[in-house]
Amino acid sequence: MVQEGVRSLQEGRTFYTANAGLIELREKISDYLLFRNKVKYNPTSEIIVTVGGSEAIDMALRIFVEKGDEVIIPQPSFVCYQPITEIVGGTPVTVAVQAEDQFQLTPEKLEAVITDKSKILILSYPNNPTGATMDREALIKIADVVKKHDLLVLTDEIYAELVYDESFVSIAELPGMRERTIVINGFSKGFAMTGWRLGFVAGPEIFIEQLLKLHQYTIMAAPTASQYAALAGLKNNWQATVEEMRLSYEERRNYLHHRLEKMGLPCYKAKGAFYLFPQISHLGLTSEEFALRLLEEENLAVVPGSAFGNSGEGFIRLSYAYSLEELKEAMKRLENFVSKIN
Repeated sequence: MVQEGVRSLQEGRTFYTANAGLIELREKISDYLLFRNKVKYNPTSEIIVTVGGSEAIDMALRIFVEKGDEVIIPQPSFVCYQPITEIVGGTPVTVAVQAEDQFQLTPEKLEAVITDKSKILILSYPNNPTGATMDREALIKIADVVKKHDLLVLTDEIYAELVYDESFVSIAELPGMRERTIVINGFSKGFAMTGWRLGFVAGPEIFIEQLLKLHQYTIMAAPTASQYAALAGLKNNWQATVEEMRLSYEERRNYLHHRLEKMGLPCYKAKGAFYLFPQISHLGLTSEEFALRLLEEENLAVVPGSAFGNSGEGFIRLSYAYSLEELKEAMKRLENFVSKIN
């Protein structure tokens, strides 16, 4: 992918692409979504290549949320959903998901917050920061509530390639959900292309038509070299390469989880993404206090759970997107800190 990105620059392929992205890339994305999500999207009218998944999230909320509309956001969650909702004039309605429910959204909790102003449900599974996933049975129950109340779904599937112990399921593939679901994904996590800033959004043509208007007037088109790099990745045997990476992440997850449990930090064993979310509330420090002291005393950086919403208080987020050797050193430092304050 890197070689193709460089080659595109050397060969002078530096002009704008079509607003929606290279048609060849959209065709490959369509194939990818059929393989991974089991849903067919028309590459000419139902897919837009975006500047990362973040642009797609921003566009979707700008287009579909009007002033006073309520956007339901399970938390802990990725940090951008709530502020973007507020920026566009919507009202974020957060739903605390719990470790005892494996950080999954339950239909009962969803029903409890729905009002006549509810417009969109944001689903982010595999989840950042918890590493939680939702299986087919759980998603069917959520889909039933969504259809009952005529909600739209924005599903952020950026970690779809990084699932352990089970298979990834998209809510878009369930009966009656394709027509009310906006699928957001990209190349940052599953293809390790964070700095290339390339994502995509897929959905019914009536949705994508409106999203494209905003995209073409604000962005014009995603970076050309990044598109050629991604195209090269999807042309080759990407499944084998991604699987090798996924297995490496799984090994690191297992190691970190074992070490955390051994040092007395209760932790849900993540089934996706590359994060663990151990509980630290019993140690007498807030999440932020814990993170700051750990940084100052052990030179080890973690993210306080409170950064991901109020329900993240009492937890910290660890990333295992590092080498096993680095993670072993990190666990030594964390264990040393925990032993001092425990």
